[in-house]
Amino acid sequence: MEERVYPGQTATVAQISTLAAEYQGAARQLLTRGARGHPVTWAPARLLAMQAIELWLNAYLLHHGVSAEALRGMQHDLAGRGDLAETIGLRLRRRTLAHLHELSSRREYLITRYGSELLGSWTQINRLVATLEEVATKVSEATRAGRSDLRAAPSAPCRTSVSHPVPAAAAS
Repeated sequence: MEERVYPGQTATVAQISTLAAEYQGAARQLLTRGARGHPVTWAPARLLAMQAIELWLNAYLLHHGVSAEALRGMQHDLAGRGDLAETIGLRLRRRTLAHLHELSSRREYLITRYGSELLGSWTQINRLVATLEEVATKVSEATRAGRSDLRAAPSAPCRTSVSHPVPAAAAS
């Protein structure tokens, strides 16, 4: 029987970063289609922005030795990814990290993707764009420059599989 390889299992940091940048660019383009008072018009841009954030954080974590399996196990938990990236050394503003937690606790990825009846209940689009831009800039700098924008590791950089528990609210 052939071994099943999951998508992204063998992707490099550069490949994940390139994909993240494409989602980010597509989100920017779709932002021009959003109309005030019509939440559904913002949904495609929001979904792509959250996907880009997830991919940028994945690139950072892969760069620091977190396994693709561990990342897959986190599902769409942006808070867990942000916390783990911060532990490893990524410096995000407190407001940005708090927004990642808000996105996860409100389950905005799922609402944006499936919950058309809840589309107006999400965080502000300008906050989402600011989070995306900060994560993208800092991760691309850190992964390109090796140690740029990194804190000194507490003892040794994470080079093995790391599992991060998914909060119950984010898992459902």
